[in-house]
Amino acid sequence: MRGLEFPIIGTKVKGLKQKFDLSSPAGRAEYFQAKVGDEIKHIKDYLKENTFIAYLLGKKNSGKGTYSKMFTEIFGEEKVATISVGDIVRETHANWESFVKSPKYLKLKSIYRGYISLDEAVEALLGRSTEKLLPTEFILALLKLYIEDYEGKSIFIDGLPRETDQVSYSLFFRDLVNYRQDPDMFILIDIPEAVISERIKYRRICPVCQTSRNLKLLITSKIEYDPKDKKFYLICDNPSCKGERMVEKEGDELGIEPIRTRLDKDEEILKKTFALYGIPKILLRNHIPVSEAKANFDDYEITPEYVLKQKNGKVLIEEKPWSFKDDNGVESFSLLAPPVIVSFIKQLVEVLEI
Repeated sequence: MRGLEFPIIGTKVKGLKQKFDLSSPAGRAEYFQAKVGDEIKHIKDYLKENTFIAYLLGKKNSGKGTYSKMFTEIFGEEKVATISVGDIVRETHANWESFVKSPKYLKLKSIYRGYISLDEAVEALLGRSTEKLLPTEFILALLKLYIEDYEGKSIFIDGLPRETDQVSYSLFFRDLVNYRQDPDMFILIDIPEAVISERIKYRRICPVCQTSRNLKLLITSKIEYDPKDKKFYLICDNPSCKGERMVEKEGDELGIEPIRTRLDKDEEILKKTFALYGIPKILLRNHIPVSEAKANFDDYEITPEYVLKQKNGKVLIEEKPWSFKDDNGVESFSLLAPPVIVSFIKQLVEVLEI
């Protein structure tokens, strides 16, 4: 990120030569045990009696969902939950007719406090009023409703803050929802715009099952080349699918330009949060300068780039470490998700003081 310095937290373990399969749950379990087994034990012991609230902050397509799911994979759904503000708003909107007849609606009426009436907030939610934005107070009331369903679990909140004026709300959210006196923290994700752009440009979606892959960074087990349009096609390898050709979404070829305004706002929020005092921050970077990679990470932890070629009707695949220039012009490698989680676990032990 331009102007901010995130620490490099390496994963190398002295004397550990084993290469782990980071694409499978079993391989990741072995990897995490080898890299941060002691830290995982400390956190598991902590979660037996305690919880925490963590705010996931990162630009669009920064991997927030991937990281929270991988953390849950390690510690279990019975101990950890992720609440997406966007999902809650969409679900409430889609099911409003049944929601308004439920006990949750009566609870919402009793806890809502805001500068516009609840009816006006509902109009904004349902899209009947284009002049009113969905107020933060309404979003906080919805979150309070849903967070009560996760008693006894640590919670990742994805989507708050989404505006700069919501940063101060998030500082006191734990108290607003009466969520015990457990630690809360911000998790800030540093991801170069070059990574986001390539993830979008080369994204491919199965038209049947909606599985997502990447023609450059996350290929499937079967690839076809069409000589008519001179293009390579990923073939969906989801076991429950029928092997459809994956397609690109309209506009993906433009990369980050259609979401430039959103990315700029996300960066402004990240910088404002980075400057805060009084609340712990876990700083995650999904990339490493090429010059620092060998000393801090194993080769299999670096994101591979797949170069596709065709010869005599056959698809040939060349694999190499993916390099690019980060937001500060430094030649860098991208890290796969597991080493980022290793950094997260190491920092979480320090934040929780366990």
